Amino acid sequence: MNKVTVIGAGLAGCEAAWRLGNMGIHVKLYDMKPEKFTPAHKYSGLCELVCSNSLKAERPDSAAGLLKLEMRRLGSVTMPVADKTRVPAGGALAVSRKDFSDKVTEKILGHPNIEFISGEITEIPDGYVIIATGPLTSDALSDSIKSLIGEDYLYFHDAAAPIVTRDSLDMSCVFEASRYDKGEADYLNCPMSKDEYLAFYNELIHAETAPLHEFEKSGSDNYKVYEGCMPIEALAKRGEDTMRFGPMKPVGLIDPNTGRRPYAVVQLRKENVDGTMFNLVGFQTNLKFGEQKRVFSMIPGLKEAEFMRYGVMHRNTYLNSPMLLDKHFCLRKDPRIYFAGQMTGVEGYTESAASGIYAAMSLGRKLLGLREITLPVETMIGALANYVETGSPSGFQPMGANMGILPELPDRIKNKQLKYQALSERAMNALERALTENQEA
Repeated sequence: MNKVTVIGAGLAGCEAAWRLGNMGIHVKLYDMKPEKFTPAHKYSGLCELVCSNSLKAERPDSAAGLLKLEMRRLGSVTMPVADKTRVPAGGALAVSRKDFSDKVTEKILGHPNIEFISGEITEIPDGYVIIATGPLTSDALSDSIKSLIGEDYLYFHDAAAPIVTRDSLDMSCVFEASRYDKGEADYLNCPMSKDEYLAFYNELIHAETAPLHEFEKSGSDNYKVYEGCMPIEALAKRGEDTMRFGPMKPVGLIDPNTGRRPYAVVQLRKENVDGTMFNLVGFQTNLKFGEQKRVFSMIPGLKEAEFMRYGVMHRNTYLNSPMLLDKHFCLRKDPRIYFAGQMTGVEGYTESAASGIYAAMSLGRKLLGLREITLPVETMIGALANYVETGSPSGFQPMGANMGILPELPDRIKNKQLKYQALSERAMNALERALTENQEA
């Protein structure tokens, strides 16, 4: 009999176990709870929602809504439970946390092919395994993962900069260039005059920040922050010119509109291969999302910018996945091991759950001798998996579902709602074709 160990019974782990179980594969599903809890978890049930009870928008013409449609088509266990335990939340799908956890737990424990085992896994076991232990993976298992993949490829703090879409930028005041013309104009540059810089600086240092949990604050040896953890607003508070000698230094750059070096520059770097998304270099931040939109829109060229993700700063164990995983969430150096959930670099409840479905579907078909299904990049799940595989390894940051990671439509649609509707319809058609071609029910 085919057997798989799934470590972690959050959304990703439960979806993975459910998918494998429905394929006739015996699953041993491990979770520390209720013997041991992370600092963020309190309830003994599986699939505990910690930060919010919202699974985001349901509209099919939204990124979150499209992701849910794809998950439902792929046999998700969490989506039907969310429907049964929902609470009023406008256009969002929000749930009663306890009821949601209880009903998912009931389904998992009642599945004939799933054996749930309470206890901490401290080392990667032999055989086929899906690791879905989430952003608060225990130190012992983290050490085991580090010994397998290398310490430099596992991060313990998500200090991420905002990401914007290229087509939302005002390119009349943004120029392409690398410092001293080295490279191939790899950056977009937003030049600032002295007055613009001082106005931006003043708003930044007075902007409202989001609170950190106690276990997310500095002081732990496990807090290795990729590309430095200093929030841009904290850096600014060290002095008026600190940013101009740091991430906003203008040296080596000439603004073609003026022929002179700017007073300060915000650089944008490609976030994906297609160059449809860019991150604000050095702008990891702990500002509240509304404040990020308000303050960063003061940057020349970003007045109407569409933010695909806002900057975050919180405890988050994740892999430098482009160096390690393929688009099926399989570890390249050891194909018996798959990862799922936020460890892979997807961010959000449904994103984590979807990665669990895809990883399990891929592993399950491998074990059953079936042809591997690659979900098209036109689908939201396929696009997230593609990002995990092909994102920039030198500055990889977790990513949630958004329309910016989908390939552009062949014909440009100016109306955003109509554009998103077309992207959603294309995604579902592409998913259906992929499943039909592989006779996937």
